[in-house]
Amino acid sequence: MRAVSVRIKADIAVAAPRELSEAGLRTPRAMKAVSWQDLVDALGRAHYRRYAESMASALGSGAEFILDRYQGDPRRLREKAGGGSGRVSELLQEFLRIGSVGADIFCRKAQGLWPEFRPSFDCRARRTAGRLGFPQTPEGLALLVTAEELPQLAAALVRFELSGEAADDLGKAG
Repeated sequence: MRAVSVRIKADIAVAAPRELSEAGLRTPRAMKAVSWQDLVDALGRAHYRRYAESMASALGSGAEFILDRYQGDPRRLREKAGGGSGRVSELLQEFLRIGSVGADIFCRKAQGLWPEFRPSFDCRARRTAGRLGFPQTPEGLALLVTAEELPQLAAALVRFELSGEAADDLGKAG
């Protein structure tokens, strides 16, 4: 059994990629070119301390994997999948530490760039939508916004649930 991602706080999940980007680590080639310690340090600056060492190893491994398998270009993964988020999700889970949740996050964001993924709302987003009185199907949710706004709606639903506001607001409504 391979290791998959671990739960981290949402603010750290946002801060870590931002810190990596600010450190110039925006591509697989850049990620592979830096030392493991540089990755650990960048993650530490983002307060990603508990798992910084194992995550640095996973980032290095992921960079090497995408360079070897897809020549560093995620569009090649898309081509291999033949369009459709289901197969992309399977291929993403071949990366070390990417499980179903990580693959869902990728597909949720990628629908903004890759129209064949539209609409992409994972079970967490659909569950929150239902609790808020919105449609619970991807197709129903897609009717609420423009195609370009789908990633933002999906992310907002997930953020709403993660923030704890959903439980508080629904408790007041009842």
